[in-house]
Amino acid sequence: QFVESGGGLVQPGGSLRLNCTASGFIFSFYDMAWYRQPPGKQRDLVASITRFDQADYADSVKGRFTISRDNAENTVYLQMDSLKPEDTGVYFCNGPTLVERGASWGQGTQVTVSS
Repeated sequence: QFVESGGGLVQPGGSLRLNCTASGFIFSFYDMAWYRQPPGKQRDLVASITRFDQADYADSVKGRFTISRDNAENTVYLQMDSLKPEDTGVYFCNGPTLVERGASWGQGTQVTVSS
């Protein structure tokens, strides 16, 4: 189970920090990721972090977003800076391996970047 929070309405150039708390599995054993679903489009991976804290990013967010995790709190974070209107969408977290195994998704958190 995943519970995402921290979204909202922000002006271009602004920042937000998303949080995702996971339960129901051994969090520290799994790579984790944040996904974004823009209005009317498919859900895509934007940032991932391995169980060993190695991070990777989609080209569209590289240098602006930072993913991190706290295994003691079963939580993964996404710090989003220099936000752009094209960052608008519903943000979800999950584990890539868990997704392949058919894991369910949380409700997501809405991020809207607009002036």
